[in-house]
Amino acid sequence: MKEAKKVPVEITWWGHATCAVEDANIRFLTDPLFARRLAHLRRRRGALPPAGARQADVVLVSHLHADHLHLPSLACFGPGTRLLVPRGAPRAVPGLRRLRQVRVTEVVPGDEVRIGEVLVRVVPALHDGRRLPVGPRRSPALGYVVEGEARTYFAGDTGLFDAMAERVGPVDVALLPVGGWGPYLGEGHLDAGRAARALARLAPRAAVPVHYGTYWPIGMDAVRPHEFHAPGDEFVRLAAVAAPQVAVHRLGHGESVRLEVAR
Repeated sequence: MKEAKKVPVEITWWGHATCAVEDANIRFLTDPLFARRLAHLRRRRGALPPAGARQADVVLVSHLHADHLHLPSLACFGPGTRLLVPRGAPRAVPGLRRLRQVRVTEVVPGDEVRIGEVLVRVVPALHDGRRLPVGPRRSPALGYVVEGEARTYFAGDTGLFDAMAERVGPVDVALLPVGGWGPYLGEGHLDAGRAARALARLAPRAAVPVHYGTYWPIGMDAVRPHEFHAPGDEFVRLAAVAAPQVAVHRLGHGESVRLEVAR
């Protein structure tokens, strides 16, 4: 019987929903946000990613909210960078059309995009993905599964929904949001508890909590500060109960984990 080959994938968390995924010699970056301040939010933890981190072969944008589709951050990418965005994004965010150096592809759940040896599957998310507060144009919120040597699920922003495991499919690594940027999470989000329940449904081999502990509203430092600091540790604790078979890696800003997946 042939022994299974172990192949690596490297995940780096740069803060908020921004992760680098390196698989099959292709570098993906999720929802890049390279700002010290965004509207009423300021970066309270983690240095801004260095110039070398602001490079990617492919950028995955999950939805149109300004902390996920951030035009100044997208303008950092070099000529030829592939940019996958929800269908309707260039109409809803006209500034996208001025980014002449990137190659924009609009996608919806169910789409598949082949990039070299990697297949990117587009999956649904339960979230209001509109560009707020300007205009009524709707655009779907998305997640992505990067299938190369490993299968890495980036959830974007999402709530827990019944068909999540079915629509996402089998994955090796899950990048799950566990918090937010303010003291309250609205509909269509995962907190640490719901993320642990999602983990139990998805049953990956490993998980990395994201979307917490980076940005916080200016002037609200003293308001429910545990909501800023605690979600990562809380997710680790709850995941150990809900999905003890999953290895959870709580990364600091700029930290990486190299995972070996049997194939």
